[in-house]
Amino acid sequence: MNEKTNELERAGRKVYRFGFGESPFPPPARIQAVLSRASHRSEYTEVAGLPALREQIAAFHHEADGYSIAPKQVLVAPGTKPLLYNVMQAFQQADIFLPDPSWVSYAPQAAIAGHNVIRIPTSFESRWRVTPQMLDQVIAHSGDASRQKLIVLNYPGNPDGLTYNRAELQVLTEVLRAHKVWVVSDEIYALLDHRGTHVSLASIYPERTMVTTGLSKWCGAGGWRLGALILPPDAPQALYDALIGLGSETYSCASTPIQAAALAAYELDADVQHFLGAQRRILAAIGKIVHRRLLEIGLRAHPPQGGFYLLLDFSPFAAPLVRRGISTDEQLCEGLLEESGVALLPGKAFGVPEGALTARMAYVDFNGEATLKDVEDFESCAALHAAKMLEGLAALDAWLH
Repeated sequence: MNEKTNELERAGRKVYRFGFGESPFPPPARIQAVLSRASHRSEYTEVAGLPALREQIAAFHHEADGYSIAPKQVLVAPGTKPLLYNVMQAFQQADIFLPDPSWVSYAPQAAIAGHNVIRIPTSFESRWRVTPQMLDQVIAHSGDASRQKLIVLNYPGNPDGLTYNRAELQVLTEVLRAHKVWVVSDEIYALLDHRGTHVSLASIYPERTMVTTGLSKWCGAGGWRLGALILPPDAPQALYDALIGLGSETYSCASTPIQAAALAAYELDADVQHFLGAQRRILAAIGKIVHRRLLEIGLRAHPPQGGFYLLLDFSPFAAPLVRRGISTDEQLCEGLLEESGVALLPGKAFGVPEGALTARMAYVDFNGEATLKDVEDFESCAALHAAKMLEGLAALDAWLH
């Protein structure tokens, strides 16, 4: 979809980029300067990452998330994708439970690793969240009880922008603990929780929770490729050794200059706190404006709670869409892009049945640097910064009606 969007723009078409999710905010200048000064560093580091960086990440998330983390629990890699994949490779023929919807790479990674992928259906009515009843039922009917079990939870979520509160995580934990399920808690958007109230599952279910995080979302540094895995405090040595071995045979280590810059990024000082607070305020305000407009159009969507995504439900338009020959979300997104220039990603890519007519919207088509300058009074000027996206939503409205 991203490539097709680029093709249309090169052909002179006006395109509204709601398909590709990338932080619009530049990394803080102080951190960019550290990266520049570290550009001469060409040495390999330990596979697990610079010891000072692992210590800094542990301290950062201890303060941000409120639970104790030792540096030995932290592994650093070039992005969270290889960490997620290596975690799956470290398990032997496991059952991997994935919510529908969930981020696009989880299922392919599990399949490449030779695991059995089991989907947990959710719905608009359940806010696309996994309920303890559904989780228990799916696990109980998953087949071989002797197989290791692993679930991947991502919150605030991609593609839905929704999260879990402490009470919801506590009741989920009862089921996870009863079935001895390992969890990859993908908390890459945690620091962009719009209210700053994210609760890490590792603080409730520490014995089997592995947390993934990194710089890409909260630091606006997706292309820097710096991710981290936080293991349970008493993780089996065999798991740790497997992850180090897999890292050694695949990526060797994260880029040393990037690790040096990350060391500066993971200082939870006043500048970082201000940067995080500014992003939350901006994303919350723009998310609210975009969500309100979507409801006016007649679409169904839950208001976002974190990150910068919305999962749109086009089912209210099912009958007129079918009359136009559109019965799947892929047909919907292809027709929408070709005829109106609005780029969305089909829900099928995230595991939602294609006939459900869902699509993910990323509301990041704005100038992040300019918004940061207006953050002190952002609510009064949010619509101006969101002008291009509102224009795109007007095109979506016209196409639907």
